Amino acid sequence: MTTAVPPMDSPFPERAPTTPAASAATAGTATAGRPRWERPAYAALLLATAVLLLWNLGASGYANSFYSAAVQAGSESWKAFFFGSSDAGNSITVDKPPAALWPMALSVRLFGLGGWQILVPQALMGVGTTAVLHAAVRRHFGPAAALISGTVFALTPVAALMFRFNNPDALLTLLLTVTVYCVLRALDGAHTKWLVWAGVAVGFAFLTKTLQAFVILPPLALVYAVCAPTRLRRRLGQLLLAGAAMVVAGGWWVAIVELWPASSRPYIGGSQTNSFLELTLGYNGLGRINGNETGSVGGGSRPGGGGPSWGETGIDRLFSADIGGQISWLLPAALVMLVSGLVITWRARRAADSLEGMARAAFLVWGGALLITALVFSYMQGIFHEYYTVALAPFVAALVGMGVAMLWEERGSKAAALTLSGTLALTAWWSYVLLGRATGYLPWLRWTVLAAGLAAAGGLLLGARLGRRFALGVAALGLGAALAGPLAYCLTTVDSTRGGSIVTAGPAVSGGRGGMRFIGGELPPGAAPQGAARQGQGQQGGPQGGPQGGPPGGFQGRPQGGPRQFPGGQGVQGGQGAPGGRGGAGGPGGLLNGTKVNAQATAALRKDAEKYTWAAAATGAQNAASYQLASGKPVMPIGGFNGSDPSPTLAKFQEYVRTGKIHYFIGDNGGMADGEGPGMRGRPGSSTGSTSTAITSWVKANFRATTVGGVTFYDLTAPFNGPSGPS
Repeated sequence: MTTAVPPMDSPFPERAPTTPAASAATAGTATAGRPRWERPAYAALLLATAVLLLWNLGASGYANSFYSAAVQAGSESWKAFFFGSSDAGNSITVDKPPAALWPMALSVRLFGLGGWQILVPQALMGVGTTAVLHAAVRRHFGPAAALISGTVFALTPVAALMFRFNNPDALLTLLLTVTVYCVLRALDGAHTKWLVWAGVAVGFAFLTKTLQAFVILPPLALVYAVCAPTRLRRRLGQLLLAGAAMVVAGGWWVAIVELWPASSRPYIGGSQTNSFLELTLGYNGLGRINGNETGSVGGGSRPGGGGPSWGETGIDRLFSADIGGQISWLLPAALVMLVSGLVITWRARRAADSLEGMARAAFLVWGGALLITALVFSYMQGIFHEYYTVALAPFVAALVGMGVAMLWEERGSKAAALTLSGTLALTAWWSYVLLGRATGYLPWLRWTVLAAGLAAAGGLLLGARLGRRFALGVAALGLGAALAGPLAYCLTTVDSTRGGSIVTAGPAVSGGRGGMRFIGGELPPGAAPQGAARQGQGQQGGPQGGPQGGPPGGFQGRPQGGPRQFPGGQGVQGGQGAPGGRGGAGGPGGLLNGTKVNAQATAALRKDAEKYTWAAAATGAQNAASYQLASGKPVMPIGGFNGSDPSPTLAKFQEYVRTGKIHYFIGDNGGMADGEGPGMRGRPGSSTGSTSTAITSWVKANFRATTVGGVTFYDLTAPFNGPSGPS
C-alpha cells in the first residue's frame, strides 16, 4: 500500500517507523510539536460542549422525578445519601445503587433544590467525557483525530439528551470512557497502575448501574492479556490485581448494605426479598437479558402475546425507528473504520510495543467495547430503553476519529480513498433515511446532507491529485454533511422540555416515540416550560399545557402507526400523562410519569410535617416523588418504582400509623382500581395484591377520605372509630 505522507502542518501526524526502538522513544509522546491550532481547537470543543449541554437546562425542571426525589432526600439525610433512598424517612431505595445520585445530592446540599442544581453535575460529566475521549484518541492518533472524536461524541443526540438528564447513564458513560482510557494507558508500556485504575473505574461504574458496567470487560481483558508488552505471567497477574481493585471499588458498599441489619436500613427497591444481590442478579442483571424480571412491569413479551414489550430484538435493533436517530448516525461508519483500522495495522507485532501495535490495540479495545455492547443491546429481551444507547456513543466516536485519521494518512492509495469516499456516501445516505423518518422535520436538510455528502465523497477520490487545499475543503464539506443531521437532532433536544422515565432525543419519528415532550412530571418553582412552547414537529398533545393542569407538552405518542403499547396493555396517545396514570389536575401520575401537584395539596403536606417521619404515603415512586418534590417533605413510595415491591408490608404500615409516623395517605391511582401499582394492572406475579392493594383497602376501611385540590387524602391520624386508633 502506497502511503501519501501529509505535509508537516497537516492535522494528522505522520506515523513513525514501527520498530520497538522507535516506539520506545515516541510512543505516547504526541504532545511534542503541537500544531498552533490544537489548544484553541480543544478549548473550543470543550466550551461548545458545555454550551450545548447547559443551554436551556432548567426547562426540564426535575426531569425524572423518581431520581430527583432521591437526590432531594440525600441532600437532607446522610443515611438516605448513602443508601440512595427515595425519601428522607428511608423507607425504600431507588432500584439502582446510589453512585449516580451522590454528585447531584451534594450539589443540592450546597446550592439548594432546583432543576439546575440537579442537572448541572450531569452536564459537567458530559464535558468530562468529551475531555477523556479526546485524551484517549489523541495519544496515538493525533489532535485532529481527537477533535473529530470529541465532536462526534458531543453531537450524538442521545448524549446531548442524557447529559442533560438525571438518570444514571451519564455517570456510567463517563466511567466506561475512563475505563477504556486507563486500559489504553496500561497497554502502552504494560503499566500495572493504569490497569488497576481501570478496575477502580469499573467498580464505581457497578455502583452506578450494576452489571452493565461489566459488559465491556471481556474484550478489554482479552486485548490486554494478548497485546500487553510484557510476559504472559505478569499480564495475568496484572489482570488479577485489576479485578481485585474492581471488587474493592464496587464491593465495599454492597458489603455494608448486605451486612447492615435490614430492620434499620431502607428496603432495597426493585428487589422482592430486600436484597441488593437479588436486585443485581435478577431485576437489574440476568433479567434484563432473558426478560425474566421478577417484580418488573414486563419482560420479553406482552401478556397474552403480541411481541416484545420493549421492542423487537435482532441485529437491526439499533437501526430501528425508535433507536436509529438516537445513536446510529455514524454507527455504520464506525464499523467500517474498525475493519479498516484493523486491516491497516494487521502486520503489526502482537505486542503493543510500537505505534502500529498500539494503534491496533486501540481499535481492538474501542471496537470490542462497541461490538459487545451493541450485541447485548440488540438481543436483550428484558427492559430496554432507547437512552441506554448513550453507552455506545464514546465507542462510536473514537472509532470514527481514529479511522478517519488513519485513512486520511493513507489516502494516496486507491483502497484508502475508496473506503473514505464510500463511508462518507454511506453516512450521507443513512442520514437522509433517518431525517426522513421524522415527518415534516426540516425537509430541506435531508436533501442538503445527501447532496453535500455525495459531492464530498466524489471529491475524496480526487483529493490526492488536486492538492492539499482542495482535499482539506472536501474533508470539511464531508464532515459537515456527516454531522449536520445529528446536530439538528441535538439542537431540537436542547430547545425542548423533557421529563419522566422514558425520554428520547430529537423530533417525533414515524414508528417511534421521539419528540419534544414532558411526561407529566413536576417543574420546580420558577422553572419555565419554555421548550414546550416551541414544540415544533410532530407534537400531538393538546394546546399548550398538555394534560389539564399538568406541565406543557403532554405525552408525545406515535405520530403514525397508532399509540405506543406499554406493559399492561395501555396505549399512550398525545396529550395523556403516561400509561397507567394521568398527569391531570393534581391527580396521581403513573409508572412512567410524575404528576402536577397543586398548591392546596402542597400546603396540606407541609402542615405540621415536622411531627411526622413521612408527610404522606402514596402508591408508586413517581407518584410519591412529585408530592415530595413539591412539598419538600418525605413521602413514602409504597411498592417502590413499579408499585410491585413488598414494601412496606401491611403490618409494618399499620405499625407506622399506630406510632404516628405517617400523616396522610394519597389515594386516586390515576383512574386505576385502588391499590394497583401504576401500570401493574393485570400483571401476573405482581405482589401488589398483598401489599399496595391490602394497604389501600385497610386505609379506606379505617380512615375518612377528604378531597384536597382534586386529590383524595386520607388523614391517618383521624380513624373512623375515634382516638383509640384504627382497627
